[in-house]
Amino acid sequence: MLYLVATPIGNLQDMTFRSVEVLRTVEIIACEDTRHSIKLLNHFRISNKLVSYHEHNEHERTDELIDKMLAGASVALISDAGTPAISDPGFVIVKAAIDAGIVVVPVPGAAAFVAAAISSGLPTDALLYGGFLPAKKGDRRRRLQELTSVPATLVFYESPHRIAKMLSDCFEVLGNRRAAVARELTKLHEELVRGTLSELSTIATERLSKGELVIIIERSSKEALSNVHHDKLGERYAEMIAAGVDHKEALKKVAKKFGVKRADAYRQIQMR
Repeated sequence: MLYLVATPIGNLQDMTFRSVEVLRTVEIIACEDTRHSIKLLNHFRISNKLVSYHEHNEHERTDELIDKMLAGASVALISDAGTPAISDPGFVIVKAAIDAGIVVVPVPGAAAFVAAAISSGLPTDALLYGGFLPAKKGDRRRRLQELTSVPATLVFYESPHRIAKMLSDCFEVLGNRRAAVARELTKLHEELVRGTLSELSTIATERLSKGELVIIIERSSKEALSNVHHDKLGERYAEMIAAGVDHKEALKKVAKKFGVKRADAYRQIQMR
């Protein structure tokens, strides 16, 4: 069997009895960083064989582990924190196990995006988990543009050094929606900051630039989206024209900046 075992995202007391029992009974525990996971295992007095399984060796290691499971061994996959395969390695070995006829067993537990969503104060009847947005600004804005009309609360992970730029892009592309940023969930300095995207982007560098971050954004609001696009995009276009930039070049640049098609940018400018 292949067990997918969730581990705590900060507070060791969130480890489930079942997770501990499974880790004690399997022949092999595969983890992202053996130096990190050995601390968890030592805390719960688990001494089973530990092997590394991360993005740089997952294909090679998958073949090894599949062979061992086909020979009768059971393997548990854990990540550094939370649930395996959620923005962490796991998909490759799960698919390979299924293809090989190996039973895949989830052992549920902590997941940072779930904890953040349920405490955000935003609707949770429909959630879209978007993982990490692209690091490059243009790619990030294009991805956000694809999500503008999704009828669900949006949930993302982000690194501290990109949070200010990420929130600014969310504000300009998605509109001034209600949002929340969860920081250091279950840890000593846990904090959940709520507000609008414009408010959060303003304080991001000062208050939100440390720790593990989850961003929760309310679902599509056509009015907020329209207002921001018309105002911000139109203002930038007008500034460029006033500076002597050619009409076509200005249109091209604002479309790229706001992650929209040139035709859509032109239509928004005409509607001002």
